[in-house]
Amino acid sequence: MTELTPKGVRDFLPEEKIIRDKIIEVLRKSFELYGYNPIETPALERMEILASKYAGGDEILKEIFKLKDQGGRDLGLRYDLTVPFARVIAMNPNLKMPFKRYQIDRVWRDGPIKLGRYREFCQADVDVVGIKSVGAEAEVLAIAKSVFDKLKFDIAIEVNNRKLLNKIIEFSGVKTDKADDVILSLDKLKKIGSAAVGEELKEKGIKQEVIYKLIKIIAVSGANEKILEELEKILGKCEGIDELKELLKLTKEFGVEIEITPTLARGLSYYTGTVYEVYLKKSQIKSSIAAGGRYDKMIGLLLERNEEFPAVGISFGIDVIADAIKLEGKIKARKSVVDVYVAPIGDVMPKAISLLQALRKEGIKADMDLMGKGVTKNLSFANSYGIRYVVFLGENEIKEKKVKLRDMEKGEEKLLNVEEVVKILK
Repeated sequence: MTELTPKGVRDFLPEEKIIRDKIIEVLRKSFELYGYNPIETPALERMEILASKYAGGDEILKEIFKLKDQGGRDLGLRYDLTVPFARVIAMNPNLKMPFKRYQIDRVWRDGPIKLGRYREFCQADVDVVGIKSVGAEAEVLAIAKSVFDKLKFDIAIEVNNRKLLNKIIEFSGVKTDKADDVILSLDKLKKIGSAAVGEELKEKGIKQEVIYKLIKIIAVSGANEKILEELEKILGKCEGIDELKELLKLTKEFGVEIEITPTLARGLSYYTGTVYEVYLKKSQIKSSIAAGGRYDKMIGLLLERNEEFPAVGISFGIDVIADAIKLEGKIKARKSVVDVYVAPIGDVMPKAISLLQALRKEGIKADMDLMGKGVTKNLSFANSYGIRYVVFLGENEIKEKKVKLRDMEKGEEKLLNVEEVVKILK
């Protein structure tokens, strides 16, 4: 059959959707634990917002899904949740600062497709506006640790600073008008290696001696403190290094381990300070599962005011996290949310409905056979959906004021009253 869905988008049947909802529940609880409040923004944005110089830059422009409304206005599907959030702040000047928000929603990018990367995907973002200190970054990274601890993932958090990276680029002799191009190439270093990045920089008109100097500096390695010490020896005093030193102190207090990674660039042009990416250790998935940074200029530029609005955020990729969970079996897959299936035997439908509603009033997720299937077919149905418990109710059970509860996992049956059933199911 011809494909019925566009490339890079997917349907989610219950077995996958239940896992995704569990991830979202962990994310939401973690965000709210740290004092972040929910907002919602439209999927459609004006192209002038998405394509502005303060947004994602030329690289992301290629991946925007563009359309026009019936009035001929240029629109686009949002490619992240950060730019719409900046617009919200710009449109609501009376918000008290600092303002903490989270949003869990779909975004779209017309880019390449691979494991963990799709054209329609779900992100969960936390952002805070109004805090200049790197304490904001430290707290955001603490949220990331909290989320992945709850999901039982072993993670590595790589951190860099765009002020440091800009200093390295300038020190290496890269001309100012080529800085953004260089950052886009450096962002691929981990994926394609230094030789390929060197070739790409050469194609962009960067001199060989500049490329050599640049790659040599960002290749500095070792413990966090040693890396910063070596970079300070080469570059001298640098605001980006000072901020990373402070971040190391604060993340330690939050109980978060980070890895200073001078090669980390984060290609989006709106970042102004700390940038970070979160990776799974020992996983088939090599792309980041969460990433973000500081973007102090975006909101001011949107307002066309020469003013900084300190802003920091992180975005979690729900799709890639779900893929990782499936690969590693972190959450047991279920085909149904139902805890118990009620199976009437004979002409007892009214009593069965009464029982069903009594279970639901106790907060138990319950379903029922409304088709008059026999015992064997009801057991087969419950088994096919992984429903652990089946309750049988027939004339004999009604006379005894009890029900028969079958545990599908253990293959055991017990004759119990409704209160006893509720106690077991809860």
